[in-house]
Amino acid sequence: MSSAVEAVYIFNQNNDCILEHVYRSRPPTARTLLPLYQKYPKPRPSVINLPDLNPPTILFSLIHANLLFLSTASTDVEPLFVLEFLHRIVDVLEDFIGAPLLANKIESSYDVVAQLLGEMCDAGSVCNTEPNALRDNVDIPGWMDKLLGGVGLPGNAPSTLPSRGLKQQLQLNPSTSGPAIPWRRANVRHTSNELYVDILETLHVTLAPSGRPLAAIANGSIAFTSKISGVPDLLLTLSASGGKLGLEKAIELPVFHPCVRLARWKERPGELSFVPPDGKFMLAGYEVDLMPSVHDLNSWSNAKLQLPLSIEVDKSLGQVGTEFEVRLSIHNTFPGAAPSSLAPPRPGLSSRGSGTSTPVFGASSSSSPMLQDVVVTIPIPITVRNVLDLRPSRGEAYFTASESVVEWRLPSKAAASPGVATLRCTIVGPLTDDESDDLMNGFHSDAARAGDYDENEDAYQSERPEPSKASTARDNQQDSRDDRKVTQNAALMPSSASVSFSVKGWLASGIKVDGIVIDTRKSRGLGEGVKPYKGVKYLTVSRKGIETRC
Repeated sequence: MSSAVEAVYIFNQNNDCILEHVYRSRPPTARTLLPLYQKYPKPRPSVINLPDLNPPTILFSLIHANLLFLSTASTDVEPLFVLEFLHRIVDVLEDFIGAPLLANKIESSYDVVAQLLGEMCDAGSVCNTEPNALRDNVDIPGWMDKLLGGVGLPGNAPSTLPSRGLKQQLQLNPSTSGPAIPWRRANVRHTSNELYVDILETLHVTLAPSGRPLAAIANGSIAFTSKISGVPDLLLTLSASGGKLGLEKAIELPVFHPCVRLARWKERPGELSFVPPDGKFMLAGYEVDLMPSVHDLNSWSNAKLQLPLSIEVDKSLGQVGTEFEVRLSIHNTFPGAAPSSLAPPRPGLSSRGSGTSTPVFGASSSSSPMLQDVVVTIPIPITVRNVLDLRPSRGEAYFTASESVVEWRLPSKAAASPGVATLRCTIVGPLTDDESDDLMNGFHSDAARAGDYDENEDAYQSERPEPSKASTARDNQQDSRDDRKVTQNAALMPSSASVSFSVKGWLASGIKVDGIVIDTRKSRGLGEGVKPYKGVKYLTVSRKGIETRC
């Protein structure tokens, strides 16, 4: 199976093609591909087979920042290969022309974008996607070139990249530049040496109506920022509760940047040995199964899932079942909470000086983890006309009819207090035929509410039933009518509720960084006595990730 990319197309938010880069063959034009892509309903698949084209073509798509990226292949190709190439294009463009990635940035920097696409793929074969290596091959115009080009003069400003003579000198002195590394630029110099680790975990938890966990997964990513001179050789040590076995159980399906030495990880799990690229990059990713053991499931609790909050929904409340209540239990307990920053908060470069501060890993921090950005989302069936009388005990709630969703937002102060917060709502169902006729006539019949009216009934009959029997009959009739309404309104109740939040300084998996060590024997060009500034941050987020079924 070959890995041939034929072309790349970029469309703006108005579906106008702003870039078309052809690598090989004669792929379809952008005007031909766009209608074939848009005929599929949303959400459109990332891989689409187009057998009607000549030759039959496979279309790959990626949507990022309101931009549509398309790529084609007329031969057998690995789908993940092309999709990953599109993601690399997005990352490289954001690195070179800035994030967020906008259409006007691509159009104004077309010369840079064209060079990047040509360097990343040659005749359909992907060859170089590392930003640090691309900076040595792609000429980025400086501000003087842009100024002279704006008045119609050729740019004569010196290039910001190393000249060929300097490259030859570095090759003659390998001790100063270190070995040739594809992901790291040569002769890197920084006035302030800094190393940062940011670990982010995203929760995906599904709970049954009883509260029993059905699935609980945390997807983690380790972002590393290296601003250090020369060619450093680093060792990052991770740990978790339970020691080595606990770490192996916590980190499942790990993926690493090419700079990580896999042999060291397999020999000693938890140790990442690598020569980092210059700047920020994704060092590793992993998946953590938060589900308790089978024994613990018999006596389940949200605390065993290490969740700082839980959510429950009660439906069909009220006399006719038109109300529902959402209860948000805020525990504010963070098992194994790590300090929010193993170093002082990242100050500006001016206050950091030469970057000789070296904090001790594992030191305590005055700031403790706390819930932030708590939002409860409740999808409402589209047959519901309105949601009235929203009564939150904390925060504020509102109903968006266009999206058929109720959102309940809690400010940080309200989420900081442990306890139970409630939200009670009343739904308004669709109009019945009788109600529609009454509204069109300008009045609403109250006789239907009171009961059936018999025209032949003698209003002045002498023998009337006993009040107790008549009252009992009416009560039974009313109860039967209410039961029918409760059954009808049950279809209008929400079927799930999800909660979003973020916690700084805590990871659900319990993973933490024990230390970052620079191997001075393997490192080159660091300088004598360099002690880089080190910092670690943890963040756990749930983007509608904790969902309870009801």
